[in-house]
Amino acid sequence: MKAVELNNVSMKYNEQCVLQNINFSIEEKDFMAIIGPNGGGKSTLLKIILGILTPNNGEVKVFGREPKHARDLTGYLPQNLSFDRDFPINVYETVLTGRYHGLFKGYNKNDKEAVLCALKNVEMKDLIDRQISKLSGGQMQRVFIARAIVREPKLLLMDEPMASIDPEMQRSFYELMSQLKNKMAIVLVSHDVGAVSTHVDKIACLNRELFYHGPVENAADGLEEIYHCPIDLISHGIPHRVLREH
Repeated sequence: MKAVELNNVSMKYNEQCVLQNINFSIEEKDFMAIIGPNGGGKSTLLKIILGILTPNNGEVKVFGREPKHARDLTGYLPQNLSFDRDFPINVYETVLTGRYHGLFKGYNKNDKEAVLCALKNVEMKDLIDRQISKLSGGQMQRVFIARAIVREPKLLLMDEPMASIDPEMQRSFYELMSQLKNKMAIVLVSHDVGAVSTHVDKIACLNRELFYHGPVENAADGLEEIYHCPIDLISHGIPHRVLREH
């Protein structure tokens, strides 16, 4: 079964087309980046997969279900996660909120074990009692990833996860992703072609329309279409193998 299937999906905001006739799928163990310019519909596409938005046309399935009925299988790291850094909450408590069951429903033994497992996966278990306000940017991002995976999802969606992380932490982030991709499908949204193209297995090139969907090695034509310029001007970080095969 495919993790995600989109068939002829279109979306409009106030009569303005944001996505047009999108057709693509995500396999259960894919590590994919959705690449494209700002305003190209990347975040909208994630929200459609999550069931937060309903497209005007087309069909979306997540593990064979309607998106809103598959949220228990999906972890999500939004682009702008706002919170009060001074709020007195530690690493453990932050991740535990990802197991929220509803008002007046407490946490059980399985929830607590899942938190410890998620923190171990992101290598943050040693800082379990540290206050959120005392974490570095990279450490905080790992905590939020742990919160996104604490439900043990089969699909992890991340919107611009590299936005506030320095290059050293980016390397650490991709090392973490290489471990998690053996357990779930991972999709990350980015407009930084060079940063992601050396790490992911597949790319979807999106600018309202889907110009390419498949292995990184064959993505050059799709990238040139969405940016309307030669591939070497898009990013000097694009892998040399892409240029050679192009």
